[in-house]
Amino acid sequence: MGRMTRRRFTVATAGATAGAVTGLLAGGAAAAAPEAAGRARTTEFRGVWAATVVNVDWPSRPGLPPRQQRAELLALFDAAVARRLNVVLLQVRPTADAFWPSRYEPWSEYLTGTQGRSPGWDPLAFAVREAHRRRLQLHGWFNPYRVANHTDPGRLAPSHPARRHPHWVVPYGGKLYYNPGLPEVRRFVQDAMLDAVWRYDLDGVHFDDYFYPYPVTGQDFDDAAAYRRYGHGFPDRAAWRRDNTDRLVRDIGRRIAERKAHVRFGISPFAVWRNRATDPRGSDTRAGVQTYDDLYADTLGWVRKGWIDYIVPQCYWHIGFPAADYARLVPWWAEAVRGTKVRLYIGEALYRAGDPTQPAPWQDPAELSRHLTLAGRYREVRGHAFFSATQMIKDPAGAMARVVRDHYPHPARPPR
Repeated sequence: MGRMTRRRFTVATAGATAGAVTGLLAGGAAAAAPEAAGRARTTEFRGVWAATVVNVDWPSRPGLPPRQQRAELLALFDAAVARRLNVVLLQVRPTADAFWPSRYEPWSEYLTGTQGRSPGWDPLAFAVREAHRRRLQLHGWFNPYRVANHTDPGRLAPSHPARRHPHWVVPYGGKLYYNPGLPEVRRFVQDAMLDAVWRYDLDGVHFDDYFYPYPVTGQDFDDAAAYRRYGHGFPDRAAWRRDNTDRLVRDIGRRIAERKAHVRFGISPFAVWRNRATDPRGSDTRAGVQTYDDLYADTLGWVRKGWIDYIVPQCYWHIGFPAADYARLVPWWAEAVRGTKVRLYIGEALYRAGDPTQPAPWQDPAELSRHLTLAGRYREVRGHAFFSATQMIKDPAGAMARVVRDHYPHPARPPR
């Protein structure tokens, strides 16, 4: 089974413009079906991911004048409000770089086209102010370990920490990653991400599925030296790697809670923790990737231990998909959070709706609405997040408009 996560969605797309908001709810999207209106929640997580890596969602391309960058971001926020969403998950550290004047890392190349070059304004300060002006929550989306989408350190900004500390970096699968097995790396990436949290009024800190990289056939992630130095007492390298990821998640959650307890910490993992054939506690799936075994991310453990505030599993498959059925994954996750304080929101593959390369169910604009209907049967599901902002705005198949019509008849407050 293909991974089918957002990491596969890397084609550069045209960015939002102010004019794109016009007519977003055309066709009667404001009118809800009576049964949907009857169960509408007044408090619900309605999120959208806005990816900046390779300019997927914003800005539409690097090097735009600041005025145009700001206009595109405002159009994105206005589109979210028009769709009655209430949370924007904005990627502010896509590749060990920054969308704010960081004390630790260079400016992102996706702003100016040259890593380390200032865009002449503070995008994160602007984003926080304008999101809150529209009563949107803004969650900063950070990628802890990805350094570059290439393997040439010479292409990084001269001041980049990966160049100052080359032993921190592992090339793998055509990309560069920080080595999670080094304690100094884990501390550094925490400090680099929390720099934004301490300095800006963010409502949340958000990670996606990037911890250890997805497996690449025929290649090994070369952390052997770190394992020899720090892996004593673990039964194997896999257990040590999981502990490294656990330490990052536990420590950053603790640091946020100690200093800014109102800031929510959430993670959006690949939706399959383990298949039932691997572990009887796993989901009734046959996924080719399991987060526990392949990404060294014990997502179920984080929930049960209460290390995170919310989880958004990327349930990016249609109802009835044999290897990973949406209708089987949602109840599994509902059971996973039951009895805990962790909020469950479901990640939705809006980008697949109407894509001619996708299976037949995705050609029906109602497929996504059916997802929300199904998830609504489980009281543990407190909302949804949609990938990604470009599809939310353009909505070529009308799937998002159908969701709004069927499930979002009125605005809702985001959870606190």
